Amino acid sequence: MELEGKTAVITGGASGIGLATARRLASSGVNLVLGDIEDAALDGALEGLTKEGAKVVGVHCDVANEDDVVALRDKALAEFGGVHIVFNNAGVVGGPTIGTPKKVWDWVFGIDIGGVVNGINAFVPYFLEQNEGHVVNTASIAGLGGVPGTGAYSASKFAVVGLSESLFHELAMTGKNVGVSVLCPGFVRTRINESHRNMPNELISYNEDPMVKIVNDVAFNAVNNGIDPVDVAKAVEDAIRTNEFWILTHERVALSMTEQRLEWMKGGRPLMINLEAATKA
Repeated sequence: MELEGKTAVITGGASGIGLATARRLASSGVNLVLGDIEDAALDGALEGLTKEGAKVVGVHCDVANEDDVVALRDKALAEFGGVHIVFNNAGVVGGPTIGTPKKVWDWVFGIDIGGVVNGINAFVPYFLEQNEGHVVNTASIAGLGGVPGTGAYSASKFAVVGLSESLFHELAMTGKNVGVSVLCPGFVRTRINESHRNMPNELISYNEDPMVKIVNDVAFNAVNNGIDPVDVAKAVEDAIRTNEFWILTHERVALSMTEQRLEWMKGGRPLMINLEAATKA
């Protein structure tokens, strides 16, 4: 895809990977529509991008709410007359498989997989109609191998990988010029480990659980030692340009985990993610 003059919609666009990708695409002449649930962060991102010369608008968006995601699409059409890229990027982290309340699972699933479903439903029919478009779905290296302490997150990211693979095949069957990529990063220096800041008030006390605190401390250190979101943004832009499905920012770890799973299936040792390696590209 040639990017000059195209329009991209990015959820979770006010920080982290979303904001870095917005900057990267803006430098290539892409118009931007950013959705985010944090209004102050969104305002700051819009101000900064505008000063840098980007053509950008923002919309308050809870991706778990289908109407909010449809509003993002409609804003892109009203502001720029079209849309060509959707980056379903917003995400949160939940707790361990054991002992995590169902309401926390529902919150994580509503955003991490429900938000992707809402993005696909809102944008893919439009892309097919215009015979042009590209979808990027943010999964994780935790969608390639279960990670202890992150049951809800890992499950949701496995779902994003599976959904993206199914979408790939369905789009191929249409013969239309619409592509999809799935982003499976390792640890990246973002605020993902602070995603509980956007938890519904009735769930906040869950973060005081001792096991949750341990997991959060480990995640905090790993995330802070991760790669720069700028590096992820470059990989995302490259995948859009070349219509590549897999975006593996930590390729060696991703391939190793997949190979270990195959050996496990054959009766070998269970796969284990190398946390230190997953902080490095």
